[in-house]
Amino acid sequence: MQVSGNLLNLFDRTIRFSQLTIEQGRIYQIDELGTERPGEPYLLPGFVDAHVHIESSLLTPAQFARLAVVHGTVATVSDPHEIGNVLGVAGVEYMIADGQRTPFKFCFGAPSCVPATTFETAGATIGVRDVRRLLGLKEIGYLAEMMNFPGVLHQDPDVMAKITLAKAFNKPIDGHAPGLRGDDAQRYIDAGMTTDHECFTYEEGLDKVQRGMNILIREGSAAKNFEALIPLLTEFPDKIMFCSDDKHPDSLIEGHINQLVRRALAKGHDLFKVLRAACLNPVLHYRLPVGLLREGDPADFIQVQDLQNFAVQQTYINGTLVAENGLSKVPDLRSEQVNRFDCQPKKPDDFAVMMDPAQNEPAIRVIEALDGQLITNSLSFAPSLVENRVVADASRDLLKITVVNRYQDAAPAVAFIKNFGLKKGALASSVGHDSHNIIAVGCDDESISRAVNLVIEARGGLSAVADSQAHLLPLPIAGLMTDVDGYTVAKQYTDLDRFAKDTLGSTLASPFMTLSFMALLVIPHLKLSDKGLFDGQSFQFTSVFTA
Repeated sequence: MQVSGNLLNLFDRTIRFSQLTIEQGRIYQIDELGTERPGEPYLLPGFVDAHVHIESSLLTPAQFARLAVVHGTVATVSDPHEIGNVLGVAGVEYMIADGQRTPFKFCFGAPSCVPATTFETAGATIGVRDVRRLLGLKEIGYLAEMMNFPGVLHQDPDVMAKITLAKAFNKPIDGHAPGLRGDDAQRYIDAGMTTDHECFTYEEGLDKVQRGMNILIREGSAAKNFEALIPLLTEFPDKIMFCSDDKHPDSLIEGHINQLVRRALAKGHDLFKVLRAACLNPVLHYRLPVGLLREGDPADFIQVQDLQNFAVQQTYINGTLVAENGLSKVPDLRSEQVNRFDCQPKKPDDFAVMMDPAQNEPAIRVIEALDGQLITNSLSFAPSLVENRVVADASRDLLKITVVNRYQDAAPAVAFIKNFGLKKGALASSVGHDSHNIIAVGCDDESISRAVNLVIEARGGLSAVADSQAHLLPLPIAGLMTDVDGYTVAKQYTDLDRFAKDTLGSTLASPFMTLSFMALLVIPHLKLSDKGLFDGQSFQFTSVFTA
């Protein structure tokens, strides 16, 4: 097979009209036929998402691949710790096996923090022996994000044992240290962490990159750090990569890494520096089996019409055309439905918050959700009371939030949250990072109970209720994913998202994605686990009441 076009060489920063000869999935020969020819298509390496949780797309790897290739993505660096928290090592193996049914190049990591903390109930544990077993697999390319950065700084034995194993297997170690700066950041880096995708200010990113860390610029459905961090690309092009981290199917339909390429170019960044971040750096850092348009490389590349819009015309993986003009050629595959879900329906009274009538001038701690960020703030408000019950107050945008243990029957943990903007009803989800218990937010206990029970009855899913209306997107695989065609799921999710905004009143850009992170204790400041309200600064439980 032969393909011709203006070939971008990311190593010598040139564009020459060339002809590729492809044999047995590899580039056998590159013939340079002259200088760049305006009007002819351009050939460049495929895009790589340098850090993503496939599960957060709500799709199996096979279905994720179908959507991603349309946008020129040929590979991902994928941390399977979401399903790992539900099913353990078996979940990681499930992701590997499902991904191998497609030509897409998934590089999975060995989850380093399952469960993420000891302050929540997960469905499984991935210990040191499990990490050793996973790192020994050829499909496992790295030790996935070390979220327990306090454990690194204090040299927790289990944490250090996992890091030591990764070094012994000569596999990179991903970091995760939001807000860590200065000497502590240096100690974290010195321990072996090579990347961070959690920087949310330019100053934090600059501090870490100057200390030798690779910075992954994240733009997902909930966390959006592109605007703050993209200036780093100018001075540190060899240390920057692009990633989505968590991307819901509706936004994956719209675009992927190609969107970040367009945005960076629109800001005036150098073409080859941008493509280095989007294509080259992840392949080199993680030693991915992904071609970079050199003789002998796997024939992984994309064809675009121009270098401004980067509209992807064709995507090739191992010499096979997997997408053309917006249509995926990756097969629509069904997958095995594995799960772990064992809790009973709840009653409205289970979500009641009682106040001691003898308490003087009470106040409640309130989680402040921040649109476009995973971090939260801790606020304090006077409670709204009905017969010694603290209730949600939609007029002040003070809603109830709950986390319900899905692995065993237990009393729900209940607290209060601001900035969801709901005027009525409730949302619930079995996608609740990282342990994936059921998490819900709502305006009244009856609605919260209805939304939670829809998820319980389906053994996983996203739900929204108001008045007599009830909507559900089932997620039968680990309570996280579905193997339904990704385009169909994207429409279902879009309809659910619109209901949450137009009917319930949510003011967030991505209410379900934001909700899913309100139980992620390793991101400060105030979060909720199935065991109670958690202060991410002091790293301990705290009371709903402040006085």
